[in-house]
Amino acid sequence: GDSALTAPVGEISEPLRKLLRVTEESLGLAIEKVKLKHHLGDVSATVQQYVEKNGFNVVREFVGHGIGRELHEEPQVPNYGRAGHGPVLKEGMVLAIEPMVTSGSNELRVLGDNWTAVTLDGGYSAHFEHMVAVTRNGPDVLTRLEG
Repeated sequence: GDSALTAPVGEISEPLRKLLRVTEESLGLAIEKVKLKHHLGDVSATVQQYVEKNGFNVVREFVGHGIGRELHEEPQVPNYGRAGHGPVLKEGMVLAIEPMVTSGSNELRVLGDNWTAVTLDGGYSAHFEHMVAVTRNGPDVLTRLEG
């Protein structure tokens, strides 16, 4: 599976708690849009609108993705977009929806390890991700931990 979360270490400020809360809530709202005949843009726009309404920015350089025989497949699942646009969701599709949200600039650079990404302005970021299957009964979150 493919999933991610951002966990605070020690005491964090209220603005940082809000960043984590808004990022995770945007994922939940996006998951609610994973329904037959909805467009991928409905999922993406939901993340962007909620994040920006709360004063944060979405990362545009990295996106979620489809999952099938390979971990990273089409379609790309950006954290921004226009409702009613993009591929129509079909039963059996599996999407990795992964809001990546910043407290300031959404411009990034990747460090020398070719993995770690940091914001250009040194601002904070958060990332949450779930794998979600499109079913006739609505979204099925495949990576949700029970208990």
